[in-house]
Amino acid sequence: MKPDIIIVVAYGKIVPPALLGLPPLGCVNVHASLLPQYRGAAPIQWALINGEGKTGITTMLMDEGLDTGDILLTEEVIIDEEDNAHTLSRRLSQVGASLLVKTLEGLQNKLLKPVPQSGKASYAPPLKKEDGRINWSSSAREIFNLIRGTFPWPGAYCYLNGEKLHIIKAKAENDGLKGPVGRIQQISGNEIRVSTDEGTLVITEVKPEGKKAMATAAFAHGRHLKEGATFEPV
Repeated sequence: MKPDIIIVVAYGKIVPPALLGLPPLGCVNVHASLLPQYRGAAPIQWALINGEGKTGITTMLMDEGLDTGDILLTEEVIIDEEDNAHTLSRRLSQVGASLLVKTLEGLQNKLLKPVPQSGKASYAPPLKKEDGRINWSSSAREIFNLIRGTFPWPGAYCYLNGEKLHIIKAKAENDGLKGPVGRIQQISGNEIRVSTDEGTLVITEVKPEGKKAMATAAFAHGRHLKEGATFEPV
């Protein structure tokens, strides 16, 4: 095979040197962050978990390191409050496709000059199942970001009365309230309001283990849930 160029998108392995040196135009990676931030396998998820306000797409010439090659093009993307890893991935895929076309045209026409990465690097390792475990001693905002960043996998989960429960949708209220952490303070309409170390997490959709996702009103009714019940600590 004699490819002019090799393109890698969301490929979770290091490409061997023999392959890197094969195409005359190089090997190009489309990475879902503004490098050198969030190098690694899960840049979208960790940007959400860490509460970033923006991310983006970078096209880069691959070298033997982990997302360390010279940058070709970048495009910034604002992270919406309603975004989770699924919706943000879909938006970034569209931006990435467009930026890749521009990158290919620029390389073919010799109009792109690769630029070494600069600034402080950060890393986005692969998510593990246990990364989704909710620590109610965190702030409501931190838990909200965990829910967004781990959807659909591994999902943000906790335990209530011995039952594993995934939280699908919620919002954080910075109402100045603190603890007792993990306690259900109010069940009203389709809201379960839970106190955290800082602020209140308002839960509106959950998924019990082995069941379909449901509104919190249905869950609370089916479990005869009472105010004052407390989610199990980590």
